Amino acid sequence: MTIMDQTIVTTGSKKACVIGGTGNLASILIKHLLQSGYKVNTTVRDPENEKKMSHLRLLQELGDLKIFKADLTDEESFNSPISGCEYVFHVATPINFTSEDPEKDMIKPAIQGVINVLKSCLKSKSIKRVIYTSSAAAVSINNLSGPGLVMNEENWTDIDFLTKEKPFNWGYPISKMLAEKAACKFAEENMINLVTVVPALIAGNSLLSDSPPSSLSLSMSLITGKEMHLIGLKEMQKLSGSISFVHVDDLARAHLFLAEKETASGRYICCAYNTSVPEIADFLTQRYPKYNVLSEFEECLSSAKLTLSSEKLINEGFRFEYGINEMYDQMIEYFESKGLIKAKEI
Repeated sequence: MTIMDQTIVTTGSKKACVIGGTGNLASILIKHLLQSGYKVNTTVRDPENEKKMSHLRLLQELGDLKIFKADLTDEESFNSPISGCEYVFHVATPINFTSEDPEKDMIKPAIQGVINVLKSCLKSKSIKRVIYTSSAAAVSINNLSGPGLVMNEENWTDIDFLTKEKPFNWGYPISKMLAEKAACKFAEENMINLVTVVPALIAGNSLLSDSPPSSLSLSMSLITGKEMHLIGLKEMQKLSGSISFVHVDDLARAHLFLAEKETASGRYICCAYNTSVPEIADFLTQRYPKYNVLSEFEECLSSAKLTLSSEKLINEGFRFEYGINEMYDQMIEYFESKGLIKAKEI
């Protein structure tokens, strides 16, 4: 189903701002907001980059979507897009997996960025709630031994472990954790209604036209065989203790659900399926026999040591619509359409 096949709801005049509109989650969230009758402002770093803007141009055909140039490091740039909005969704985050200086490239910009956005929210008198997108990387990384550990909203990643060991891509989880804590502290001090969404690895479909989102590339690496993404997937389990998934549409719906749910407060883990790398390989081999699926793994990956619990979100009344079958069916379809995977030669 394409963007233009969707049913459009045009009632109401609710207004929301999505920070970081060129990302996969942000674009799906914008689509859901427009379909729910919202007027939407979104921010992008470079509106002249048509490759990264093409999906947003299509989304403008669904409803009232205005695009603003803004940068996480420029405090004043968020004043205009946030002005007059009821809800702000802070989805943007600086990512640089090859950085030699994560402090400079990811950690400081992530913290500064969310504070800049919240300062603009303070100036706008119309904001009802800010929804900040964190990451399971801010919850599940620790040196505890499993299996059987259950992570919930009370858990935080062990930052001492990360700074001491400096494992693969250590800057990203630190950036997400410190930015979330900084956002919560600033919101509490300034009486801003802030809710945090803590997503697992994002799977499912994509509206992006230039290249697959990194989360989908990680999820599909057992079929594509791309070494960088395969290493990333294995390291994710070693570091986080599991491979845990959520469908991008469920995640977008959870953002909107928590924005509008008056009783919502604090953090909410958003995870529909917990598994491990070998279990994914077995699943893919059985469900998609026409593809070569990698199946040789180190012993340390044999089982996940923990699960992420979405009990708090479900208790609020949210229901996940997509399981692992639908997530991978859609990713297979997306990668096939891009010519990124090939069936076995018989």
